[in-house]
Amino acid sequence: MKPQASFLGRIFNASIYSAHGVYAAFKEEAAFRQVLGLSLFLIVILLILPFSTIERVILIIPLGISIITELLNSAIENVVDLASPDIHPLAKKAKDMGSAAQMAALILIFVVWSLVLWNHFKGSF
Repeated sequence: MKPQASFLGRIFNASIYSAHGVYAAFKEEAAFRQVLGLSLFLIVILLILPFSTIERVILIIPLGISIITELLNSAIENVVDLASPDIHPLAKKAKDMGSAAQMAALILIFVVWSLVLWNHFKGSF
């Protein structure tokens, strides 16, 4: 039986596994790179425009949700491809649901950013 790692050892190992996951997603998943690129672009905008701290937090949250959703969507797609290399209705359904989750996250980005920008700059128009 494998000896249990210490608390800090488990955290270290989990960090390494997570880094491997992010690296694999960045290397192999174009959609992940696109979501990451969009997020980095919007963060630059966030740093340039004069937002309050709470506005910045509100604008960053949907970006994080979208990155997390894309990582989970990519994981679902990889597991489905491994489990069912043939085209199967349930495999398609799982992949489509993961894609729908990412679309919802992107809509959330659009809605939140639109509302905050509108509220922040409504007197400027």
